Amino acid sequence: MSPLQENINLAVSQISDYLAKNNTATSWQLKVMFKLSSSVLYLALGALYQQGKISLEADDINYHITWGQKPAEAVAAAPTTAAESM
Repeated sequence: MSPLQENINLAVSQISDYLAKNNTATSWQLKVMFKLSSSVLYLALGALYQQGKISLEADDINYHITWGQKPAEAVAAAPTTAAESM
């Protein structure tokens, strides 16, 4: 596993643990709290979003992240791989 993938997996774990306890956060709070680069933060959030574990709401330059499942229709309609979305 590459160092980047290890960083993303660690960020996914940290973010998941934090949101499971606190339910909500902003992208900026998570970035500062866990000292994440923007790239790692957004790749980790993308992984959690794709898994249906979080919901995202844009607010200017921040995202409000909420722990919990997306509605079933949205999960079923979301492509599961990058190849399927092309």
